[in-house]
Parts: sequence; structure tokens; C-alpha cells
Amino acid sequence: MAKAEWPAAGQRALLGTRVSRADGPLKTTGAAKYSYDINRPGMLWAKLLASPHPHAEIVSIDVAAAEKQPGVKAAWKDEALIGKEVLYAGQIVAAVAAETEEQAEEAIHHIRVEYKVLEHNVRDADPALSRGNPDRKEQGNVEEALGKSDVVHTGAYGIPVITHCCLEAHGQVTELRDGELLVWPSTQNVSGYADRALADATGVAQNKIRVDCQHMGGGFGSKFGVDKWGTIGALLSKQTGRPVKLMLDRDLELAIAGNRPSTFANIKVGAMKDGTLTALDCELWGTSGMSGTLPSVMPYVFGKIPSHRRVSKRIQTHRGGARAWRAPNHPQNCYLTMSALADTAAVLKMDELEFFRKNLPLTERTEFNAPKVYGEQLQIAADLIGWKQKAHLRGAGGPGPVKRGLGIALHTWAGRGHGSNCDVAIHPDGSVEAKIGTQDLGVGTRTCVGMVIAETLGLPLAAVTVHIGKNDYPTSGPSGGSTTIGGISTSSRKGATEALNELFAKAAPRLGVEADALEAKQGFVRVAADPNKRLSWKEACSLLGVAAITKRGNCVPDEAVKAGLMGAHVGGVQMAEVAVDVETGVVTLTELVAVQDCGLIINLKTAESQVFGGLIMGITSALYEEAVYDVTTGRMLNADMEFYRLAGIHDVGKLTVHMMTGPGYDERGVIGLGEPPVIAPAAAIANAAANALGVRVPNLPLTPDRVLAALNQKGGLA
Repeated sequence: MAKAEWPAAGQRALLGTRVSRADGPLKTTGAAKYSYDINRPGMLWAKLLASPHPHAEIVSIDVAAAEKQPGVKAAWKDEALIGKEVLYAGQIVAAVAAETEEQAEEAIHHIRVEYKVLEHNVRDADPALSRGNPDRKEQGNVEEALGKSDVVHTGAYGIPVITHCCLEAHGQVTELRDGELLVWPSTQNVSGYADRALADATGVAQNKIRVDCQHMGGGFGSKFGVDKWGTIGALLSKQTGRPVKLMLDRDLELAIAGNRPSTFANIKVGAMKDGTLTALDCELWGTSGMSGTLPSVMPYVFGKIPSHRRVSKRIQTHRGGARAWRAPNHPQNCYLTMSALADTAAVLKMDELEFFRKNLPLTERTEFNAPKVYGEQLQIAADLIGWKQKAHLRGAGGPGPVKRGLGIALHTWAGRGHGSNCDVAIHPDGSVEAKIGTQDLGVGTRTCVGMVIAETLGLPLAAVTVHIGKNDYPTSGPSGGSTTIGGISTSSRKGATEALNELFAKAAPRLGVEADALEAKQGFVRVAADPNKRLSWKEACSLLGVAAITKRGNCVPDEAVKAGLMGAHVGGVQMAEVAVDVETGVVTLTELVAVQDCGLIINLKTAESQVFGGLIMGITSALYEEAVYDVTTGRMLNADMEFYRLAGIHDVGKLTVHMMTGPGYDERGVIGLGEPPVIAPAAAIANAAANALGVRVPNLPLTPDRVLAALNQKGGLA
């Protein structure tokens, strides 16, 4: 009898191996169809008109002239905004649909909107701009602990607003046909996309909304809902009776489709001469737009510092609102904490690695024995980057204009899987299918579902066909919070196990044994105690007659954790090596080492790929990314791919990844990996730059002007 628990290491055929993504050939040949590639017969193009003002009252919206433009088939205006205020530049006020994209683009310039311009604020670096009561949290007696400390370090740090910058912009193709609304969206939430709001807006029942997303070009936490453009596209389709494509242009994508909140802080750290941390006092502020929250987990990872206090002040700004950004708030918390701790080590003239090791007992994750795991990870990372050979105290970066340095950061994440359902069908001809209403964000979801089912049934991966991306399939949770792999691996494992046991019941009489004496291995259904007594997979399936076996596996998170199928809470350590030219201020990343655990690994190749992707995003935020706003106009100045800089292949240096697997890790079950690797790069790189220069560059990104300003403030070149 097959059981759902994961096989022991020596019994695994596919799990934990390196398998290329099943959709790789489709993507490399251009055959994969993203939302932007969907072109329906008779399709119209839609374009949006957005407010040019960051704060204004809308007096009127007139689309009459736009409706008369060549090719225009419909126009929409936000009646609810008339007499109300727009709160950021880029807020959508109207739209048109036309025969061609060019006609739609021309037509929106003929929409007349009367605004009453109001005062605005887009500044976020001054705590005096905050309103309302600060949020406070305190443990112990901070003032007393600081007073008794041998050393008190005081520092200022900042990390700006950055955007998701999805390479595939937000949007969708919509079509109303035969009473059903068909939607091809770029979404992280296939099963949950057809929500009540979309149904109410269009008058189409939720069970008549069909969602299809086979491939999507990045979301990073910003593509869970229908959004205003989703509703507009559906309404234009309903109005015209024709399919409508509405994808955000790059300027709107960067300005309004989500961002990560800024965070600035003044931090005091108390420590004893031997490096033991005693206190941390933090005042932080920043913006998430007009609403939302700020990072507030301070101190980060080292939550057992005996006395700590955090005061948070939120600044409302007339900017597009924040959304979940890969590991929401963790990168900011990590940067603030790790920077302040590294600076404290420098004040003590203590090796940074020794300092972090000294304080591992103050790490707070009990779920995975944090001091032990972080200790192992620190040693592995140190060996990989050559810490013993390269490390030096701050400011001793060597002769000449190019200074070299090392930096460390630690991070954590939960990553428990979400609820999920998966139908697994075994057909009489031996073919196997899986249907699951999940989505593949480019991380190998199809491949992992196939691997789990193939492992369970004792088949090669090619024998399993996986269907995803439609809300007609069994519901599965949205891809956010690193929850996908735990949920889908559990539901597919359970569905395959139940289907296999029913097949065993059919095959057992032919083999003359009870069903619980059978196993499925290497393409055979065989007697476990006598492997030569067997049926080929196709022979066994032929016993089904004309009826396939279909079983639905489900993941109920609490039950799955209890059963050991999945777990939660992981830790990681990253170390960076940089070279900084003190004459030009250019920071070059030489190497970034990531040591990460994530429980039982389904596919080692795609797991490592997740880490590589996270590292590259983190490098970008450390060296280049910032949403720059003009204080006078309130508009984002770099809402394009020329000046909103992302790291290229020549910018990322050498990336080294080590996954913590085997005894002590596999037993925890499957834990998500999407978020953790992106948390620590900025902190590790910033600490490496400080180690090289002998001075902290307080605010990210580490652009040449900021580096040179920090050196000048220090009193000369390093």
C-alpha cells in the first residue's frame, strides 16, 4: 500500500535531482504564449488615461471627442471619481478601445478632464512629515541597557522605494462570449482571479468567468487581483462585444502597479567589549503611498537581544500604493539590522564573522534551531568565499584606488504551503494526467508537480502530463509568500498516492497478493517482497477496463505540516565580496555566496535557480534601483527601462549557491524558497562596501555619487 509520506533519501528516484523545466523549450523557442501574446479574432486594443497630477479634484471627464476618433469603438470614464480626489500621478481616470494600438493611443489625448490641482507630497525621507501616532514596541529597559553597554553605536540608514518592474506588464485580454467572460491575465492567482468584484462589475456570474494563464512574466507579489485595468478591460469587452487587450505601458507599470515601501532609520546599538549585544533602539519611518504598512520587525533575526525598542512613523505620500514585494518588508528589516550590527562590530574592531557568531544565541527562530543552523551556514559560506584568506577589519581594503571588502547578512522566512487541490488520473492506456488550478511564475511549477507524481507512481517524468493555469481545474492557492511548492507538492503527492492504491487494488488479484503488498517502481507494479513478481505499468493499467482512476489530493496546511509533508521557517546566510573604486565611486560585486535551507527539495536545479533569481534582484536593489520622484510635479522621473536601472549579466559577479539538504533538513518536509534568497543581498553588499571603504554609505542604492559623498564626509579618500 502506497503512503503519502515522502520516501527516504535512498528510495528517491526523482526527488532532489536536477531536472530542467518542462516548459523550457517552449520559452526558448518563443512558443510559450504570455498574456501579451494572446490575439483573439476581432480583438480591440485599449489604452488608459491617467492623472498627470499627484493630488487633484476631478471636476469633469468628457470622452465625447475621443469616441469620434478613427477606429475607436468604446470609451470608459470613472464616474465615481467625479467630484472626488485623485491621490497619485498615474491614477486611472478613463480608457478607450480601438481597432489598433496606435488609434487607441491617439484617442486618449482627446479625452478632456478638468482638474482642480491640490497640494501634494512625495517626499519620504523626513520623519517630520509623518502624521498620527507612531507605532511603538519595546522589550526590556532600553535606556538602562544602553547605559550599561561598553560601546554604543549610533547610525542612520535608508532604503528607498523600488518597484516590482515585472518584465511582462500587468494586464489581460478579455472576451465576452456566449454569456461567459474569458480572461487571459498575467496573474499569480489563477484560482482566485475571478472574484466577486469582477462578477459584480460585469454582471457575469463568478462560475461563468474562465481564467487561462499558461505563462506569466513575473509578478513578485504584485499580481494577485483583477485590478482596475482588469475590470475596465472586461467592461470595454462587454460594451463592444469584442475581445479587448489591455496591458499597462511601462510608465504606468512602474508608477502604479505596486512598489516596495521605503524605510529610513536612526539606530542605536549597545554591546559589551566581547561583542555581546545588549540593546537596540530604532526609530524608523518611510512611505507605502497613501496607505499600507512599513517594515516593523526590528531587530531582524536577532530578536532575542535583551532590550530593544522600535518606533515606526508612516509618511503618507501621493505615490502609487505599495504591494507585496518578494519577501514583504524583510529586505528592509534585514538591511537596517545587519548594517547597524556590522557597524557595531567595526566600532569594536571585531571581525564581522566572529561578531555574528558571538550573537547567534540571540537569533529567535525556534522552529529550526536557529543558532545551530545559522552557525553551520556561516561556516559553509565563509569557506566558500574564502573569508579566512580575504577578511580584514573595516577600512583596511588594501593599497591603490580599488578597495576590497567582505560583508555578511542573515535572513529568515516562513514559507508554509497554501491550500491546494490536485486531480490525478490514471488511464487504461497507462497515461497519467494531473490537473491543478495553480500557476507557473517561471519557477518550474509544472515540472515539480510532474516530478512528485512520477516519483509516487514509479514512472519517468515524461509519462506524466501536467495541466495548470485554468480556474476550471481544482482550486489551488495564489503564488505568494513562497507558499506554492509546499501546497502543490502535498496535493499532487496525495492525489497520486490515492490513485495508485486504487490501481493496486485492481492489480493485486492478478499477482495473487493483497494490495498492501504492492509497490510501484521503475515502470512496474510489483510485489515489494518479490520484485520479479510484477506487471508492467501498462499491463496493470489495462486492468481498469474503460474507466480511468481519478483521485483528488488536497493540502490542508495544518494537517500537511503535522504529517511531515511540508514545514515552515527557514534560515539563510549570505556573504558578499565587493571592489570599490574610491576615485569613481563605482561599486563592483565580485562574488555573492548564498547558503540556504528549505526543507526537502523537490527539484534541486529549479531550487538553485530560485536562489540565483533572488540574488540578482537583491543585487539590483543594492546597486541600482530607486523610484525617483520630482518634488515639484509629484511624478516618477525614471518610469522607463532606460533610467530605472536593473542589473545585467555583467553586473552580478560570481554567484555561488549552497543548499542545505540531507539529515536534519529533509525531515522538515517541503518549504517554499521564492522569498528567502532576495532578503539579504543588499545588506551583505552594503556591509562589504563599508568594510572596503572604512565608512558606511548610509542610503541605498550604492551609486557612485553616494559613495563619493560618504568618502568626502569621512574626510578624504579611503
